[in-house]
Amino acid sequence: MIVAVGLSGGVDSAVAARLLQEQGHEVLGITMRTWDGCAPLEDRGLSGCYGPGEARDLESAARVCARLGIAHHVLDLSREFNALVLDYFRAEYRAGRTPNPCVRCNRAVKFGALLAQARRRGLRFERFATGHYARLEAKDGGVRLRRAADRRKDQSYFLAGLAQEQLRELVLPLGGLEKSRVKELARSLGWTDLAEKPESQDFVECRGYAPLFGAADSRPGPILDLAGRRLGEHRGIVHYTVGQRKGVGLGGGAAPLYVARIDASAGAVVVGPESALYRRTFSVRELRWAHGAAPAGPARLRVQIRQRHRAAPARVVPGPAADEAAVAFDEPQRAVTPGQAAVFYAGDAVSGCGTIADMDQNASPMLR
Repeated sequence: MIVAVGLSGGVDSAVAARLLQEQGHEVLGITMRTWDGCAPLEDRGLSGCYGPGEARDLESAARVCARLGIAHHVLDLSREFNALVLDYFRAEYRAGRTPNPCVRCNRAVKFGALLAQARRRGLRFERFATGHYARLEAKDGGVRLRRAADRRKDQSYFLAGLAQEQLRELVLPLGGLEKSRVKELARSLGWTDLAEKPESQDFVECRGYAPLFGAADSRPGPILDLAGRRLGEHRGIVHYTVGQRKGVGLGGGAAPLYVARIDASAGAVVVGPESALYRRTFSVRELRWAHGAAPAGPARLRVQIRQRHRAAPARVVPGPAADEAAVAFDEPQRAVTPGQAAVFYAGDAVSGCGTIADMDQNASPMLR
């Protein structure tokens, strides 16, 4: 079988490609180029998916292919990345929401536009593999996405938005391995440079996202308390997210204040004590159920609301529209953030994935 491997220049995708070779597959490497130099980012040696450091990752991916003796194809996806990820990212922040660009990129670019362009260029392959830590299982005529064996590295949250047709051609060679084992394998092959290479820390190579926005996005506005009293002035709503404390600019108070809500229509940042961050209910939009159809009624699932959140038990009620649902956690959870991905799990398998909606009032009618 011919397998195309998405090579990032890191140890995970390199080892994934080697394992596929050892299994007898014909392997080719493809790497997507996203950096077009449009954003004012300096090369400070940071590691990310978008930025001037991409040149180093492309060189690393080329070296991996040379070591493996396989072809390496670099495909320019900068236009698609700008339109489908960066423009979306900016629009969500301007609307007072905090998006997850990686979930969006995986569905639309890495497992979408990249493969479409590869095939338009005449590249022949039957399956597509990456170095993500997650597992796949044939189930009920479809493919079920499950958590990785190494729960500390599990990336099923980032892949949860993939459609069945994308999962059917996907291969995840590292899903059953511990990260430590992957590094051991790299060292045994003489790939010490890859085993010790720092991992990507964010989707963009900068500390903070200010370089991605224009001067108009730094329009100041009021910082309000929960009662609507003005406490100060913020430097533009795109610089804030729910749960944030550092950098809010309200030091010296008797108790710490956190961003509890962003009111884009009023251009206001609303702050409160940490207790104001906890919520039990919220609604989900843009929901995709893993096997197409929503449950017939309310379902008991575990719900994860960001990558570093431990999925918590909840009651999930499908909404009147197929792509809507309401969630009621058994216990209040901290910083339920509009715009972030909400991923539903049945055991260790993904049951659905959607986007946290702006206000939890929308959830109330569905939960009755």
